[in-house]
Formats: sequence, structure tokens, C-alpha cells
Amino acid sequence: MRLFQSKVWKAYRFPLILFFSVIIGCILGVILKSDAVILKPFGEIFLNMMYTIVVPLVFFTISSSVANMVDMKRLGRILKYLFFVFFATSFVAALLMLLFTFFIDPVGNTNIALEVGETIEKIDVKEQIVSALTVSDFSNLLSRSNMLPLIIFTCLFGIGVSLVGKQAAGIAKGLDALSQVMMKIVKIIMYYAPIGLCAYFASLIGEFGPNLIGSYAKSMVLYYGLCIVYFFVFYTIYAYLAGGKKGIRTFYQSVMPIAVTSLATQSSLASLPTNLENTAEMKVPKDVREVVLPIGATMHMEGSAMAAILKIVFLFGIFNKPFVGLDTYFIAILVAVLSGVVMSGIPGGGLIGEMLIVNLYGFPPAAFPIIATIGFLVDPPATCLNVTGDSVTAMMVTRLVEGKNWLKKKFTTA
Repeated sequence: MRLFQSKVWKAYRFPLILFFSVIIGCILGVILKSDAVILKPFGEIFLNMMYTIVVPLVFFTISSSVANMVDMKRLGRILKYLFFVFFATSFVAALLMLLFTFFIDPVGNTNIALEVGETIEKIDVKEQIVSALTVSDFSNLLSRSNMLPLIIFTCLFGIGVSLVGKQAAGIAKGLDALSQVMMKIVKIIMYYAPIGLCAYFASLIGEFGPNLIGSYAKSMVLYYGLCIVYFFVFYTIYAYLAGGKKGIRTFYQSVMPIAVTSLATQSSLASLPTNLENTAEMKVPKDVREVVLPIGATMHMEGSAMAAILKIVFLFGIFNKPFVGLDTYFIAILVAVLSGVVMSGIPGGGLIGEMLIVNLYGFPPAAFPIIATIGFLVDPPATCLNVTGDSVTAMMVTRLVEGKNWLKKKFTTA
């Protein structure tokens, strides 16, 4: 009884419900076999509702985040180094996952014989860049098929609101309110998610066979194992770059409460108070941590960058498409870094990243629930990396802003 009243249970309750709904759906698919296709409309209802909300969700959440960003005057050099470290660490995380998928195939021989759109075919690189980043008419932004141009326009709109200042304060507040409205709508839709996912996976397993389940298990072993490696190996390296051996000791003396909180809450924002408190114990200056950590909670997601690569490789394998070529690898890393630095911390950002993957590579809409499930399954370790990565990033930014002896000075003056 105490278990169901605990904070841990409350934090993990809904992900567990989703997980067991998928398990029940898979069992129904195995039992009903081809007859399970009758449940598919219930899954498609969920899929269509999620697709319907994605455009307004993107616009209001991102524009609100940018328009209400911290005062630009406080950023200075901190902001410059912050984004450099954000992109660099997300790139390393994505590249590491990509390299591991060369040796460990997360899919195996499983494949789904669904028709894939023609956008998978190679086109002129210059045309691809232009069409991926821009549209020729404003009305085209109001389509989930043009996700990147929508994100770019939304960021510009938010920056414009921020630059106007006090005169646009009402707009910034309105965007924030509308962002919260969108998230309430998402929350309402998610009440239907257990039914929708159960029905969808029942029809999926019934149609394509239970071997799809093994692919998920293999992917989770790969992801969870690599997260452990990344935490203890790469965060040790980052801490050393920030402050030498003393940096490593300082980081590990204070990071565990942050890691535990992030695992328990599965939320970067919910972990922010603990992160601010314990990063102070890492001797990170007040102005640095109060800029890096709040922005990092919404714009720095190494765990999400790794998950994006896994989702891309998983879809290519499931749909039996060759994942080869430097251009393919480059685009995958670019999407992963974009997912890790721009979208994942924004409410609904995981959804946006998954939509981006499906649309950019021309996979059918049915691919979305497949990788959305991966997103649910990898959420705990991904959040842990996202949050603890902000702490070590704050140390690295301090090193770049104040010089290599910053940590010695802090201990000397303490």
C-alpha cells in the first residue's frame, strides 16, 4: 500500500501504465493474430490526435520559451560558451550511439513491409537543405510536413518578442499561457494513450508477428548500457577538462543527488532546484549556474540526442532500408543534435523530435508510435543524462569563462 502512495510510484505511474498497456497490446496481438487488426482504428485515433496538436504545440511552446528567455544582458560570454558546449557534448553523445549501432544492430532481422514515401530517395543536397529549412509561403508552415521551417520561424518570432521588450511583455505572457493550454490538451490526449497504444500494438503484433518485441528488448539493452558508459566515462572526461583531478572529485561528490532526483522525477525542470543547489557545491559561480542550468533544462539533452540516433537506426531497420553513407550519417547526427539542443527540453519536444524523424526521412505516419514507444522506454536514463549533463556543462562553461585555475581559486577563497 505504501508503494502506491510513494513519490517514486507517483513519478513512474504513468510511464508504467503506458509500458504495461504496450505489453497487454503485444499479448493480445500474439493471441488474436491477424484478427487483432480490428483494434487498429483505436490506435489510429490516438495517432491522429497527436498529429493534430503538433503544429500549435510547436509554435506556442518554442515561441514562449524564447520570448521569456533570461535577460540577454546577463548572458555575455557565458551564453557564447554555453551553446558551444551544448552542441559539442550533444554531438559526442549522438556520434557515440551511432558508432555503437555499427557493432550492435538494435533491430536484427525484424522488418515491416509498409510503403515508405519517396523522400527517402536521394535528392540534390542544396535543394534538400533549402526545402528542409524554408518554405515559400506562410501557409505552408501550418503543416507537420514542414517541421524545421516552422521551428525556425517560431524561434525568430520569439526572439522578436523578446527584443521588443516591455511593449511586448503582454505577448510574452500570452504565449506562455497558450503554451500551458497546449500542454493541457496534450495531457488530456495522453489519458487516451494507454488505450491507443494497446490497440495499436495489438494490431501491429497481430499483423507483423511477435518478433518485433525482441527488437525493443535489444534496443533497450543497448541504450541503457551505453548510458551507464557515457555517465561514468564521458562525464569523468568532461569534469577533468573543467577542473582536472579536483574537478572529477568535486563533480562526483555532488552529482548523485542530482542523478537520483532526475531518475525519480523523470523531469529536467523538476530536477532544477536540486541541480542548482548541488552545482553550487561544485563551486560553479552563481551567475554561471543560474544561466546555464535553467537554459540547460530546456535546451541541453545528451540522453535525447543518443535516443534520436537509436530511433532513426531502429526505423531504418524495421522498414528494411539501408542505413549507409556519410550523408545519411551526417543528417542523422544533425537531427539528433537538433533534438538534443533545441527540442527535447521544450514541453512536447520529444514528440516534435519524433515527428521530425518520421517526416524528414519520409517514413509513413504508422512509424510514429513505434519510435514514440522507444521514447517512453528510454525516458528514465535519458533524463538522468540530460540533467547531470547540465551540471558538468556548468563546470566546463566556468572553465572557459574564468580560466583553468577557477576551481583552485574557489577552494582557496572558500
